[in-house]
Amino acid sequence: MLAHEVRLKKTSHSGRYGGSVLSKRDYYEVLGLDKQAGDDEIKKSFRSLARKFHPDKNPDDAEAESRFKEIQEAYAVLSNPEQRRNYDMFGHEQPGGSPFGPGGFQGVNVSFDDLFNGGFESVFSQFFGGGGQSGRRRVRGNDVLIRHSITIETAMVGGEEEIEADLLVSCEDCNGTAAASADGVKTCGTCSGQGRVTMNRKVGPFLQQVVSDCPECNGLGRQITDPCKPCRGEGRVQKRQTIKFAVPAGIGDGTRMRMSERGEPLLGGGGRPGDLFIQISIQEHDWLQRDGSDLLMALPLGYSDLLFGTKVSIPHPDGEDIEIKVPAKSSPGDTIVVRGRGFPVQRRRRRGDVTVLLKLHVPDKLSKEAKKAIEALSDEIGVADDLVENLVKQEARRRRRGG
Repeated sequence: MLAHEVRLKKTSHSGRYGGSVLSKRDYYEVLGLDKQAGDDEIKKSFRSLARKFHPDKNPDDAEAESRFKEIQEAYAVLSNPEQRRNYDMFGHEQPGGSPFGPGGFQGVNVSFDDLFNGGFESVFSQFFGGGGQSGRRRVRGNDVLIRHSITIETAMVGGEEEIEADLLVSCEDCNGTAAASADGVKTCGTCSGQGRVTMNRKVGPFLQQVVSDCPECNGLGRQITDPCKPCRGEGRVQKRQTIKFAVPAGIGDGTRMRMSERGEPLLGGGGRPGDLFIQISIQEHDWLQRDGSDLLMALPLGYSDLLFGTKVSIPHPDGEDIEIKVPAKSSPGDTIVVRGRGFPVQRRRRRGDVTVLLKLHVPDKLSKEAKKAIEALSDEIGVADDLVENLVKQEARRRRRGG
């Protein structure tokens, strides 16, 4: 399950940052901006760099992960007017130390999808009271991830798929409000319905304001006084769901398809549901391997087929048999390319190719008559000892010329 709500992760201030505040890079430099950059430029630069270095795009890349956290920290400060003014005046040596507190900056979980569709601003709103913005904190339920496997045939031509899953859905009895009646909900008195509270924290001789979720209402801005009995005041229940979705032709293995607001409703009601992501895995084919939009396969043939040439027709995932024309005097290891019978190329009106690797099939058993017949032809189809060296040289030259 994917949690959209901010999850703080401890970050190290070594490596790129160095061992002290003094060695940290300038925030404007991190985002590739000058000090006169406007809010839109800051947001645009962050979005572009965050996409480039996002962990989902750079798995197991420690350097990319470090850059991603560095970019997050720079954006958190420069997107907040007050913190930006402090940074412009004092740099990294602000009075009272790091604006993020004694523990320094904490990395935040920004989904790759948010970087394309927006929404990352709310993730950063936990810092310094939301970048100067006022009003209630935007809250939503958790995202849900379901893994689903499809055949290579479906991946190639596309199609409709259906999944059965037990998911949390909005309670029908209370319409997701979590209350048994309209009078069973009241505005939280602690945060006045804002869902956030501001606290003063002393850091040395200075006071630092920290904005966090209201502890009384868990950031919802409302409290349930008369909970709905069927959902026990949660505003949601688990229910068997049938999920139907379309698979686009040419989909890649590992692709995540998003279904907006089909994820978990928020616990306790309010807000909006999270999103449902379906991660596609493509089942192995009996003889085809995928390489981007191209397909690879091996074709074992008998010696006579390679010597005299042949035509082979075999089933193909697009529903139409593929015909492979093997020219005479082919050798094991030669490749034949069948154009335009691979996977559709995304956002282009063409398909990849099928590359066929020729192999020599050697029978496990031969009859006595067959052995005698082949032995009788050994002088004609075999290689004499005095020709071996020349043939080795010819093959080496052929390889160096690329075939």
